[in-house]
Amino acid sequence: MSKALSKQELHNLAMNHVGKDLEQRGFEFIAINSKLKKHPQFVCIDKKSQYFFVIVRAVLLPENPNNYDVIWMESFKKHAREKNAQVLYAGVGLANAENEKLPIYLNEEYLIEYNGIQVLETNLN
Repeated sequence: MSKALSKQELHNLAMNHVGKDLEQRGFEFIAINSKLKKHPQFVCIDKKSQYFFVIVRAVLLPENPNNYDVIWMESFKKHAREKNAQVLYAGVGLANAENEKLPIYLNEEYLIEYNGIQVLETNLN
């Protein structure tokens, strides 16, 4: 019998996709935190030594992975400003490949909706 992935395992799956994207974009990883509800998931630097805090959010489709808690994000952006870091957001939607109503199972196909990394402005309005 197949084992359904836990919330932590779904989060790790999303982080794997985002981590590969960050690598391809040339980011260097300074720190990685894969625990649920611990932010940021990735601390990276680019070739110009600019720091980036990367938030990864995994959701089950049909929920929109590009939506995030705007009020919470404002407090996180304040933290990033204090550390002279930019904020990147990566929403990842996941679903069972055969039926969205079923869970995602270990070692079975799944659907992914990933629209890339969003740069979130940290400047004060």
